[in-house]
Amino acid sequence: MIAPHSPPLPDASPPSDCPLCPRLAAFRHEWRAREPDWYNAPVDTFLPEAGPESVALLVVGLAPGVRGANRTGRPFTGDYAGDLLYATLKRFGFAKGEFEARPDDSLELTGSAITNAVRCVPPENKPIGAEINTCRRFLTPTIEALPNLRALVTLGRIAHDSTLRALGAKLKHAPFSHGGQHDIGALRVFSSYHCSRYNTNTGRLTEDMFVDVFRAVREHLD
Repeated sequence: MIAPHSPPLPDASPPSDCPLCPRLAAFRHEWRAREPDWYNAPVDTFLPEAGPESVALLVVGLAPGVRGANRTGRPFTGDYAGDLLYATLKRFGFAKGEFEARPDDSLELTGSAITNAVRCVPPENKPIGAEINTCRRFLTPTIEALPNLRALVTLGRIAHDSTLRALGAKLKHAPFSHGGQHDIGALRVFSSYHCSRYNTNTGRLTEDMFVDVFRAVREHLD
C-alpha cells in the first residue's frame, strides 16, 4: 500500500476496510488481490501542510479512479484528471511544487483541500445512489472540519448534488451547470464539468473552461 500524502481528518475518514457499501468493498477486495502493492482503500481528503484551518477552498470530485487515487492513495493522482486539476490549482496559487502523479512528489496544497463525494473506487467509475448517500456521512464532517472554508468547487453533477445535500441545501435552489455559482450560507459553491479525459477528449470541457472556474474562485476569495 502506498501511504497517503496527508493525515486524515478526525471523524471524516472511513476505515481502510470500510464495509458500508458491499459492492464497493467487493470491488476494492478484487483489486487488492490483483494489485496488492496498490493503495486499494478509501481515499482520504488531501490537505495542505498548514492544516484544515488554512483551507479556504475545497474541491469535491466524484470518486477515486482505478489506476489513479485507488492506486496511489491521493485524490486525482495517477490519471489524466489530476494533470489538469493540479496545473490549474498551481496557476491560481492553490498549490505549489511539482506534480509528478505520485503521492511522494513535491506538490503541496496552499489554502485548498481536495476530497471525493465517494471515497472508494466504483466499478466503471459509476457509484450508485445508495453509495453516494452512504458516503455523505464522511463528506459532511469533512466540510464541517474546515473552519475557514469560503468556497467549494464541485466537479460534475454527482459531486455537486451530494455537496448540496451535505450542506443541507435543496438541489432546485442551486442546480448544476458548468460555471455556475451559488451562495449557500457563508459558502459559495462553484460548479464545473469533471476534468476527466472523456470530457476533455470530447470537447465537453476545454482547458479554458476549467481555468475560468478557478479564476472566478480566486477573484471571489481575493
